[in-house]
Amino acid sequence: MPAPSLVVQTTYAELLERCAAAAFGESFPDDGTFTPKTIKGRRYWYFQTASAEGRSQRYVGLESPELLERIAQHKQARDDERERRALVSTLVRSLGILPPIPQIGEVVAVLARSGVFRLRSVLIGTVAYQVYPAMLGVRLPGALLQTSDVDVAQFTSVSMATGDETPPMIHVLRSGDKTFREIPSLSRHGLASSYIAKGGIRVDFVTPNEGADTDTPQMLPALNTNAQPLRFLDFLIRDPAPAVVLHGSGIYVHVPSPERYAVHKLILSLYRPAAIAKRDKDLRQAERLIEALAERRPGELKDVWEEAHERGPHWRKFLLEGMRNLAPDARDLMLRILGRPRDILPSIDLTFDSSTARYDFSRDTVTFAGAAFGGPVQCAISREALDDHFGTDGLDNAGRVEAFQRNRSKIESLVRRKYLSWPVEEPRHVLVKTIDVERLSNLSR
Repeated sequence: MPAPSLVVQTTYAELLERCAAAAFGESFPDDGTFTPKTIKGRRYWYFQTASAEGRSQRYVGLESPELLERIAQHKQARDDERERRALVSTLVRSLGILPPIPQIGEVVAVLARSGVFRLRSVLIGTVAYQVYPAMLGVRLPGALLQTSDVDVAQFTSVSMATGDETPPMIHVLRSGDKTFREIPSLSRHGLASSYIAKGGIRVDFVTPNEGADTDTPQMLPALNTNAQPLRFLDFLIRDPAPAVVLHGSGIYVHVPSPERYAVHKLILSLYRPAAIAKRDKDLRQAERLIEALAERRPGELKDVWEEAHERGPHWRKFLLEGMRNLAPDARDLMLRILGRPRDILPSIDLTFDSSTARYDFSRDTVTFAGAAFGGPVQCAISREALDDHFGTDGLDNAGRVEAFQRNRSKIESLVRRKYLSWPVEEPRHVLVKTIDVERLSNLSR
């Protein structure tokens, strides 16, 4: 039996809080001081230490109430690794949340220890998707959680502004697995942006491509690596969420918000149409998140979708065509959250094949089949609508079906108009009620 959603989310929230405190404490030893700097009107904190070589500073983060609280409690933080391991075990063993494969977990742990996530990098891709079941308190299909890749993103501007850096990335990765090597780049621009270990575990660094399209890798000085520029990535990694990768005692990272992840996958599925397997995985991941977010965070999902929609015609093209390729339930759920009609999707239509109509006693409707994008749509007209507008008052149900057949063309026209141009009421269903008939008829005039 699946664990109750509230239990999963409560356990995960406690683990997240503990991992955040532990990561903060492990990053900054006791023999130093926290000091603020104001840069362009924003207040940032650094950790200052003294040694025989002089003073050095490490970037801590942008000032926030949470950061100030952690600074205040820094000296009182306790090592609670055993308790954190127990919470990870509870989520994995008792509550059925799938962890990453051990090799992936170890790579993420090495990156975290080196300061990659402290320096405002974001874990993206399927390893990020793996944290959403615990974050949202839902189950996600195991096939969509499998990966041998670790993808890390960082804004170039952020990388240059932190004033801190990790060791060279190849050294960081080899500290966990000596078989890591750089994947040669076709570019002549120095450092690699991708690394691979024996057994196929791969680590890729990416950065938003916010100017003209280019394949030229860009340097991330904070991480001592190059990164591949990618279109649309700035949208994905804006305002990331703190999260825990369920490995060991928990690894504190930052991931895209699940709302941004879902919407970004819709866009990405059309941006790389040649990669069929990746495109299908993009769409399936988006579908599962949309279904979860429709229940958990519909307002946030709508806000993020609207943000993407307002970014211009190029974004809208990929966004809407990606939505068109979703499974019908997820597509209609998304449209219902947005309060938008189905006809915003390109090339959508509702067609009919003259299949047999029948009377549905449970709903008091005459039902018949339609299709959109090759998938079935259950169409219906209520008994009241037939009685009030098609002369069936006083007839039995067989008589109402016969009246439907006599007026089928007009009724199908009403159903099509409601399905396409009115807000979605129920996924894969459309029902014309008596109060709809006059309004729908007026629309055709």
